[in-house]
Amino acid sequence: MFFNYIFGLFSNDMGIDLGTSSVIVFIKGQNIVLREPSVVAMECGTKRVLAIGIEAKKMLGKTPSNIIAIRPLRNGVIADFEATEKMIRYFIKKVHVKKTLLHPRVVIGVPSGITEVERRAVRESAEQAGAREVYLIDEPMAAAIGAGIQIQEPKGNMIVDIGGGTTEVAIISLGGMVVAKSLDVAGDKLDEAVVQYFRRKYNLTVGENTAEEVKMKMGSVFPLEEELTMNVKGRDLLTGLPKTVSITSEEVRVSLSEPISKVIGVVRSVLEETPAELAADLVDQGIILSGGGSLVKGLPELLIKETGLPVNRADDPLTCVAKGTGMYLEELDNIKNSRKINI
Repeated sequence: MFFNYIFGLFSNDMGIDLGTSSVIVFIKGQNIVLREPSVVAMECGTKRVLAIGIEAKKMLGKTPSNIIAIRPLRNGVIADFEATEKMIRYFIKKVHVKKTLLHPRVVIGVPSGITEVERRAVRESAEQAGAREVYLIDEPMAAAIGAGIQIQEPKGNMIVDIGGGTTEVAIISLGGMVVAKSLDVAGDKLDEAVVQYFRRKYNLTVGENTAEEVKMKMGSVFPLEEELTMNVKGRDLLTGLPKTVSITSEEVRVSLSEPISKVIGVVRSVLEETPAELAADLVDQGIILSGGGSLVKGLPELLIKETGLPVNRADDPLTCVAKGTGMYLEELDNIKNSRKINI
């Protein structure tokens, strides 16, 4: 423990929310220091990296034939190991600014439903990227810690973390997950639903960035007090020419109904498997929402209607997992010598 303390003085130990849509990094003693899209732009054939993060996301759907912009993680797991390693290395180097030979210890949040093979891939990717030690923590647990839930208490707490690639739902009590389910329907699937809606109704094709903008500005899953309108630009599938259509938030709500119904379904499934005593706690404790996908307008109201439980968003839902990995990191030396939290 003494040596870990000394090492900690000379390295930027970090917690990473390695998300499908974005990477958020927490540095020990500094809080959130980086938040960038998990996108890598590479040269075709050579796979030479041209851009990572913000600059790479600007290239999505706009690259010439010799360049490809990709998301190396899909549904919360590594789809392209080489690109993921380069991305992690880039972000570690970007935030690990101390002039020292010591590499950082890294805690990474991972979906609760991934396999041991996928966990090993994440760990090896971080090690190859320069981490001294790598620890994995399930995203529902990290999100709960980051949201301020007192996970060690003998009470049932429910966390619904809707990220870019996965929705994580868990009942947490006494520092462990009693019931947990992972669903590969989250923010990205909501974007895809918007794309498909425009294609079906308007014969209009739009890119990922446009779909995400529509979701963020207009997306809702429960009737709004005042419905919104917005002009959307894309390419007409029939003529091949640029085209602009005017849409309403009611239309976007229709487009999101199918993926949101699957999210509601997994929440109900977890509740059905929750032991009676913990279920009773939820009447008072309610459900905590985290993750970027939870920012869709009307989601708390819809969950209240579907479950009958109180529902609240975390104070900063986008950073809950990253903060949770960071808080875990702060207590890592103590946790390693206890069995209170499973990783």
